[in-house]
Amino acid sequence: MTSAIATLRPFAVNLEPEVAAANEPATRSPAAGPVATLDARAAEVVAAKAVAIAERARLRRGRARAIVLALLPPLLGFALFISAWGLFSQTTGSLPSPAKTWTSAVDLFSHPFYQKGPNDQGIGWNILSSLRRGGIGFGFAALVGLPLGFVFGRFAFANAMASPIISLLRPVSPLAWLPIGLMAFKAANPAAIWVIFISSIWPMIINTAVGVQRVPQDYLNVARVLNLSEWKIMTRILFPAVLPYTLTGVRLSLGVAWLVIVAAEMLTGGVGIGFWVWDEWNNLNVEHIIVAIFVVGIVGLLLEQLLLLLARRFNYD
Repeated sequence: MTSAIATLRPFAVNLEPEVAAANEPATRSPAAGPVATLDARAAEVVAAKAVAIAERARLRRGRARAIVLALLPPLLGFALFISAWGLFSQTTGSLPSPAKTWTSAVDLFSHPFYQKGPNDQGIGWNILSSLRRGGIGFGFAALVGLPLGFVFGRFAFANAMASPIISLLRPVSPLAWLPIGLMAFKAANPAAIWVIFISSIWPMIINTAVGVQRVPQDYLNVARVLNLSEWKIMTRILFPAVLPYTLTGVRLSLGVAWLVIVAAEMLTGGVGIGFWVWDEWNNLNVEHIIVAIFVVGIVGLLLEQLLLLLARRFNYD
């Protein structure tokens, strides 16, 4: 009996691999493995695309919401302003309605550059004339005011000398300088440029001087250690550090210049948006006056936005 069992044992041992192979899972088939892997990868790609699409949709909704939140308040305020204007014009009758003013604006800007004489020109020529006159006065103010601001901020003795004079002259009304300009230059156009110059120079001087005074002392100490000349200190250290203050002063001065030019042109005459407003008042064209008010505001807004763009472009922070 024992010998018979011993004889059958090798056959039992040899059958075990076959049984194991028969019971082996089907996943170990060489053809099934790559197919399952491809299906898993395809599912991952589809899921990633779905996530990306959902993320882009969320970003679009966020941008649309931000645009709506940015535009809604000013549009609502403008609508309320137009409504109040229309209600006031209907109640009192002293002002033209928004619709009538809009019709006049369309008529004015349909031919903005007509010329029928030296003092009868389109609104486009008047705007360009005011911009040219204001640019000349503002340019002279920048050429004088910015260097003076650097000097007054850099040297305490010069600042002590100039501060009382600036404090005395800065509050003077711009139109108070007009008779001085007429007496000095004997002509209306140079007198208007003089008024723009003397009115817009103060913000540039003050802001530039304050910026120089607020430069960290460590910067100047390093300049002394390096034995830099005063010119290099001005151009390499002070100018980049003071530029934000200077641009703020320039922006304020430009606003003052554009504000003053309208009043100066009303008194001096000639071609310009201020004289045009006064001439329309004499002709009792109130609609044109309101259009001019909006034009002055829009031009001033565009100039300010341009300077803000330059300030962001040349920010050394």
